[in-house]
Amino acid sequence: MTTTTGPSSGSSSVLDRARREPAYAAFWILRIGFVVLPLWMGLDKFLKVLNPDWPGYLASWIVDLLPFSAQTAMYVVGVIEMVAGIMVALKPRYAAYVVALWLAGIIINLLTFSGFYDIALRDFGLLLAALVLALLASVYDRPLVRHTQVSASHVRDHGRVHHA
Repeated sequence: MTTTTGPSSGSSSVLDRARREPAYAAFWILRIGFVVLPLWMGLDKFLKVLNPDWPGYLASWIVDLLPFSAQTAMYVVGVIEMVAGIMVALKPRYAAYVVALWLAGIIINLLTFSGFYDIALRDFGLLLAALVLALLASVYDRPLVRHTQVSASHVRDHGRVHHA
């Protein structure tokens, strides 16, 4: 019996491979986490089940810069977080860096707003986890564009190779 591990393989082969390869399992754990967490947190900006006062997390200097209310800003944040979760589901190789940058912005906000240093530290841990996902995705998630190899005969016949 042959087990495939490519993109068309079934979930059982993903589980089998995850059992054999701890780094592959770590990739999937982080990928699932960074799909579920941003989707859940983004949705909660609208439902307010986990936190009824999301605007309370915005630093006053950010609220002063906004052309709209802090609540509207939280709705925008929620949409961005949900989009980030979907992006991680589709292409973690690139989206993990987007999530890391987003978390860096949240950390800056929290560090400039007294009383939320513990949450900033937690989000720093999440930022590190997003960077680990990006590193693992560079191995386990194919790039959007495959780089072609240049043959030795091409170099010999055409001189230097020019990369775009």
